[in-house]
Amino acid sequence: MARSFRRKSPTGAEAPATDHLHSEESGGAADAQGAEGTSRRSSRSSRTPQDKKESDRGFGAWLKEIATIVVIALLLSFLIKTFLFRAFFIPSGSMEETLEIDDRIFVNQLVPQPFDLQRGDIVVFRDTEGWLPPQAESQVGWFKEALIFIGLAPDESQQHLVKRVIGLAGDHVICCDAEGRITVNGEPLDEPYLFPGANPSDTPFDVVVPEGKVWVMGDHRNASADSRANRDKPGEGFVSVEDIEGKAAVIAWPLNRIGFLGNYPDVFDGIPDPEAAARPTPSGP
Repeated sequence: MARSFRRKSPTGAEAPATDHLHSEESGGAADAQGAEGTSRRSSRSSRTPQDKKESDRGFGAWLKEIATIVVIALLLSFLIKTFLFRAFFIPSGSMEETLEIDDRIFVNQLVPQPFDLQRGDIVVFRDTEGWLPPQAESQVGWFKEALIFIGLAPDESQQHLVKRVIGLAGDHVICCDAEGRITVNGEPLDEPYLFPGANPSDTPFDVVVPEGKVWVMGDHRNASADSRANRDKPGEGFVSVEDIEGKAAVIAWPLNRIGFLGNYPDVFDGIPDPEAAARPTPSGP
């Protein structure tokens, strides 16, 4: 049982003994602060390893997520390049002003299969007939090879050409009528895509396109070594459909030229189907 002690004042009156109570309160407060500080230190020391593990786990999950995204992007790019689109660059002015030197284009590889070619399509095809001079071998760095592999850079290892399809299999293509226009199956063409000032053709010709072939011409007719200029080759100037990589669909670079490429259906819609009677008369006895 606690006792209360009182002391007398010099006057003889008893005074409350408050000093001891004050000391207990101060000590209790100090003890509480010390316990709280110890608790905080203990809490920090106990949380630090766990927080570190969670941080490491979060960083690892982030890296894993980034790696997954990169792999998926590369796979999609490869599949797109293999089955849908492929990049090419334009090395010459034969298709000006539709395509200019150093333009980067994407080619739709679903043409000519499973989708059919149309007159007016701009096509990229392999040079299997020797239209181009031999190309000197060049070294390609690993980074560019990677971009080529996923389809973000043009493949310069093979010789390719780009031209516009004027005649399909069976078409009778002639240059020129009385007004200097090319005719297809007797129908004259008004060609708005021609380079300004260029004639439809300065070289006369009269051909019927064989089965499985196309007749192609550049839009800059005065600067294009196309079907007209290669009639002395084994293929007689015709391009095999099997050599066509696809239809040029988009200009992707430079940025100020980005846009879709059309095939001018209004120019070719009025052409009748080819007829045997329209074939040129064979020469000879």
